Amino acid sequence: MENVYIAKLGKSVGLKGEIKIFLESDFPSQFKKNASFTTNKNTTLIVESFNEKRAVIKFFGINDIDAAKRLTNTEIYTTIEDTKDSCTLEDDQFFWFDIKECQVIENDIVLGTVSEIHRYPLSDYLEIITSKQLLDKSLAKTFLIPYNKEYILSVNINEKEILVKDSLIILENS
Repeated sequence: MENVYIAKLGKSVGLKGEIKIFLESDFPSQFKKNASFTTNKNTTLIVESFNEKRAVIKFFGINDIDAAKRLTNTEIYTTIEDTKDSCTLEDDQFFWFDIKECQVIENDIVLGTVSEIHRYPLSDYLEIITSKQLLDKSLAKTFLIPYNKEYILSVNINEKEILVKDSLIILENS
């Protein structure tokens, strides 16, 4: 079962085991009471309370500052299945794990495959591993496409295809 990285724990807050949390998820609602998460230290943490405005979380069994300090820099993960169960998407929204490995196609030319999604302040970007056919033309091995309507025409998760426009020129200039 593949895990999805969703947050990192920061410094302890106060004396009762609360911890600053840095969300890497667009779905803070998944941090509801009794929600269970795995850490990069192979432990399970269960949410006791979460204050979204303060970005502070409290887990059952973490009841003092020393226990909270031991969790500093701990990464929090959930499963793909739990993510799909607890997060509701709007129309034209997709989970990043569904976008990864989609083929990127412009005018029937396969530009490459999505390897990663990068979040920058102004926009998200798809990192594309260039297709072998285009690599043979001495183009860049990877390139970035802004994930917005200026470049993305459609996303078909079932077919693992993303139709794009004006992206070949980005590759050619990379």
